[in-house]
Amino acid sequence: MTRPPVRGAALVLAGCLVLAGCGEPSAEEVRTDYCATVKENQRALSDRLADRSPTALLDAQPIFRNLSAAAPGDIADDWQVVLEAVEGLDEALAEAGVDPATYDPETPPADVTREQRVAIERAAAELLNPQTQDAVAAVDQQARDVCQTPLFQ
Repeated sequence: MTRPPVRGAALVLAGCLVLAGCGEPSAEEVRTDYCATVKENQRALSDRLADRSPTALLDAQPIFRNLSAAAPGDIADDWQVVLEAVEGLDEALAEAGVDPATYDPETPPADVTREQRVAIERAAAELLNPQTQDAVAAVDQQARDVCQTPLFQ
């Protein structure tokens, strides 16, 4: 007598799983959305990075976050590496209370402690870390291969 409710529960669970699966975007949909996001952000990202100002990478954070959020799973880890490096520098500068546009590591403001300077230097070095550089190359190559467009113009 307990079988019909169990069978009914199993059918309900199976139905829920099927419906839940229908709500997930396919890999192709994710790639299509990502490529659209790459193309939508390409000019703004290129313009920000071409600026070569001390704040160019920090100014590009919203674009990096947008691209990372849209990224397919095979490139998500690389986007995370890029984001962590840029956000790490932003956080180190913010914690030191310095303006990224005017901060000079050779002559930092007097109220920046040695620990804060070291944190800023480490965060800046992380941007040049081979792992970070490889991640940047990977996300650009992904855009070229999958989206047929470079991430940066």
